Amino acid sequence: MSENELKVTVIRRSGRRFLTMRFVDPVTGKQKTRSTKTSSRRDAERVAAKWEAELQEGRYHEPSRITWDEFRERYEDEKLSSLSSNTAEATSAAFNHLEKIVNPRNLSALNPAILSRFQAELRKTGIHETSVATHLRHLRAALNWAVSMRLLPKSPEIQMPKRAKGRTLMRGRPISTEEFERMLAAVPAIRPRDADNWIHYLTGLWLSGLRLEESTLISWDDDAAISVELGGRRPRLRIYAEAEKGHQDRLLPMTPDFAQFLALTPTAERRGPVFNLTGLQTGETITAKRISRIVSAIGKRANVVVNKAESKYARAHDLRRSYGTRWAGRVKPATLQLLMRHKSIKTTLKYYVEQDADDVADELWKTFPPEALRTKGAPDERPANS
Repeated sequence: MSENELKVTVIRRSGRRFLTMRFVDPVTGKQKTRSTKTSSRRDAERVAAKWEAELQEGRYHEPSRITWDEFRERYEDEKLSSLSSNTAEATSAAFNHLEKIVNPRNLSALNPAILSRFQAELRKTGIHETSVATHLRHLRAALNWAVSMRLLPKSPEIQMPKRAKGRTLMRGRPISTEEFERMLAAVPAIRPRDADNWIHYLTGLWLSGLRLEESTLISWDDDAAISVELGGRRPRLRIYAEAEKGHQDRLLPMTPDFAQFLALTPTAERRGPVFNLTGLQTGETITAKRISRIVSAIGKRANVVVNKAESKYARAHDLRRSYGTRWAGRVKPATLQLLMRHKSIKTTLKYYVEQDADDVADELWKTFPPEALRTKGAPDERPANS
């Protein structure tokens, strides 16, 4: 609304103690009023002038009257429908928790105090701190969208969980080659009727660094969301935005070992999904959630523990972590960032920190001349009973 269209005036209403200020909304044509909280015309006009300035500068917003149910329906239809299924599911989980704990009637009821209580109640259920943070991130994204749609004047401040000193928010870790081989050996116990397909799948995850959902999309077909291109100068993956976490089209260089793995597939069989994972009874493609549970069952069977505090066993994402850690010792940070498709180099650099201590030690000892090890106190000269 422009300065010429808006003017706040002061009036005295019969039976009212305080003077009233009012203006006509140039968009709706409706009259809006507010008490000046004073009976002095001079003070009332000052209050009216301040309100008029706020209106003209766009700093005033009416309290949102949209109900929570109406907002959720709009957000799911207008925003979530354009995002990945993982994002939609995670957001729905956050909304469900909010409704169970807070049960807000209106969107505007979500203020900092309510959201702080929401966090506290989440923790009482025994939910992990990473899950609390995930729910809050999706809730914050939804509230920011509400502001962009002018359903809220501003997004309430959300105090995100702070990582406690000496603790890590990471639920898994890279697994070693020996642990990966144990997982392969455990496959027949979990999937006796289609073990070869699952060994092929786990090997593909180990060599490719693909995210679980991406692994369900990779295909030999050119028009697929993620397609294999073995021709040309070097093998590569073509990833379209709808299948990529960063929501942009990419041509991803393929590591030589993964390219060799794919080349083992006979030419006549190079059509459709690269990984053929189907239900034993239905014959239909297994969902990403089901795949995740099966991989976790294999990790548990192999006794590959990736988080002792939470009794977590190896999952599909731990194979991606292993991929990043292995290549961290071979390529530069910028190259690894490209391979992992990380938005921030900080995310990539942690893979260099996570390199296995024994691997780093081997590198250190390679740079040390053998003759230097033959001095007093060297490891190969320790007393036998040490």
